[in-house]
Amino acid sequence: MDPRVLPANWPYRSAAARHRVGPIDWWVIDTGPADGPVLLLLHGLGASGHSFRRMIPGLVAAGYRVIVPDLPGHGCSRSTARNRFGLKPMAEDVWKLCQQMAIKPVAVIGHSAGGAIALQLALETPVPRVVGVNAALDHFEGVAGVIFPMMARGLAALPFTAPLVTRFGASRQRIGQLLDMTGSTIDAAGKAQYTFLIQNPEHVDGGLRMMAQWELGPLIGALPRIAKPVFLIAGNGDKAVPAHVSADAARFLPLPTLRRIDGGHLIHEVAPDGLSGMILDWLEG
Repeated sequence: MDPRVLPANWPYRSAAARHRVGPIDWWVIDTGPADGPVLLLLHGLGASGHSFRRMIPGLVAAGYRVIVPDLPGHGCSRSTARNRFGLKPMAEDVWKLCQQMAIKPVAVIGHSAGGAIALQLALETPVPRVVGVNAALDHFEGVAGVIFPMMARGLAALPFTAPLVTRFGASRQRIGQLLDMTGSTIDAAGKAQYTFLIQNPEHVDGGLRMMAQWELGPLIGALPRIAKPVFLIAGNGDKAVPAHVSADAARFLPLPTLRRIDGGHLIHEVAPDGLSGMILDWLEG
C-alpha cells in the first residue's frame, strides 16, 4: 500500500518512513529519543503498526526509542519476495531491517503472530528479551490444521482472491463483527482503521500469503532452547488464541514469566495504556 493513501489521522503517520532492505520496502514508525534503548514492536496477522497506538506513548515516556515496522505485505510494507512470508524468513528479514537501521533492540514485543516472530528472533539473534501479548504459539487442531493452510495456499495463488475479499467482506459492519469475535471490543476509531486496511487488496494478499506459509512446528520444538527471559501476557477472554496457549508455552521456556489477565485478543488495543505499564514493570524490574 502506498503510504500516501493513509488517512491524515493514521496513528504515527508523521513518525514513519520508508526503509528499503533487499526485496522489502518497509514502512517503519521510529519514535522516542534517538539515543534511548530500543524496543522493537511486531504486530500480528492482518494488522499493522497502528495496532500499538496505545502502547507506544507509555514506552516513549519511559525513555525508550520505539521501532514499529509494518510486517511484509501488511499495511504499507511491500515485498516482491513472494516466498518469504513464513515465520523463519520473516524473522530473518526483520533482523536485516534492524541491521540496516543500526539498532540493537533491548527487547522485542510481539502481539499474536508477532509474538512468534519475536521468539524466533530470540532463538536466532542476540535479542535479549521477549514480550508476547497473546502470542500465537499453537497449531490448528485436528483436520483444521491441514485444511486451513491448504485453503490459504490455494487462495493466495489466485490473483482475484484479495480483491474479492475486499469487495464482499470488508464492510464496516462486517469488520466490526469480526473484531468483536476476538473477545475484544475496540473503539470506533480502531475499527475504522482495520476496515481501511482490509479494504486494501495488497494488505489482504499479504495476510493470505502469511497464513499459507506459516509453520510453527520448528519454533515450538525449539522453545526449551530459548534461554532468555520471556514475558507472556495472556487474555483470559481471548477467543482467537486461548490463554492456555501461553500457559502451555511457558512450561517449555527456561526463563518464563506468565501473567493471565482479563481481556480478549486485542487487549493492548483496549487497555488505556496499551499494557505499557505492565510491560515496563517487567522490563525494568
